[in-house]
Amino acid sequence: MPILILVGRILFSIIFLSAFFGHFKAGTIAYAKQVGLPAASVLVPASGVLAGVGALSVMLGFHARIGAALIALFLIPVTYKMHDFWNAKDPMMAQMHQAMFFKNVSMLGAALLIIAFGSGPLSIAA
Repeated sequence: MPILILVGRILFSIIFLSAFFGHFKAGTIAYAKQVGLPAASVLVPASGVLAGVGALSVMLGFHARIGAALIALFLIPVTYKMHDFWNAKDPMMAQMHQAMFFKNVSMLGAALLIIAFGSGPLSIAA
């Protein structure tokens, strides 16, 4: 069972780590500005750092509860602001954003579980 927890932490973290560098790209920042995010040129890179540090923490099992809290702090505003499918005019965009919204909600659930239970075995904390 310990290996399943390690694999779960790694799989959970991969999405945040793979998106890390995108938070510093002009296109990502421009999209955030387009959807009305204020101070996007500051908030988008900052959110990338927040999620990236949180993901590394969870993956390695080093202060994973804090790392999961950082991910939750990232997910809540991003999910609400960037995937507001209820405001989409185009049905295909609404469907895509609805899928992204609920993907983020499920990842928020996983983050809450890590906050509650910690990193488990096969972690730096252990």
